[in-house]
Amino acid sequence: MSSNTWLVAGLGNPGPGYSRNRHNVGQMVLDELASRMGGKFKTHKSHASIVEGRLGIGGPRVVLAKPLTYMNLSGGPVSSLARFFDIDPAQVVAVHDEIDIPFNTIKLKLGGGEGGHNGLRDISKALGTKDYLRVRVGVGRPPGRMDTADYVLKDFSGTEAKELPFLVGDAADAVELLLSEGLTAAQQKFHATGA
Repeated sequence: MSSNTWLVAGLGNPGPGYSRNRHNVGQMVLDELASRMGGKFKTHKSHASIVEGRLGIGGPRVVLAKPLTYMNLSGGPVSSLARFFDIDPAQVVAVHDEIDIPFNTIKLKLGGGEGGHNGLRDISKALGTKDYLRVRVGVGRPPGRMDTADYVLKDFSGTEAKELPFLVGDAADAVELLLSEGLTAAQQKFHATGA
């Protein structure tokens, strides 16, 4: 196992029609991380676009990945990349939208249930374990009786869109802290502040 390399997967759906959807906030976070690393995504044979490099000067080696499949088929690309780069599931990080926490909130966890999130369910199945890290980016619950699928496949509201760059930046900070200082340090910072 290559214990000094991390795989960070930003979940979402492919194509420009989905790019600003709530469901694609994980991929927005990866775009921010790639920008910080000065890298450009390139297509990999695992059905994902990837950037390889280090997060920060002397930071951990990382493979940023955006699966080119639809959300509910994220597991194949993630598990293929983990095998290709010899990365243990314990060093896989899924960055994804989360309806069970308010918009503009970030929570981190290791393992646990998928909360009805089909992308996470597919990753757990493909990796053969739920014991991988998650950076959960809050998008809030659907209003009224709106269907959850309809809600996450809509773009952020005008008000949310103004806050979105800050949320994406905070989530990218959370990934960096998670990889450099560990889960407990990242949880203490982001859970305590409600960031």
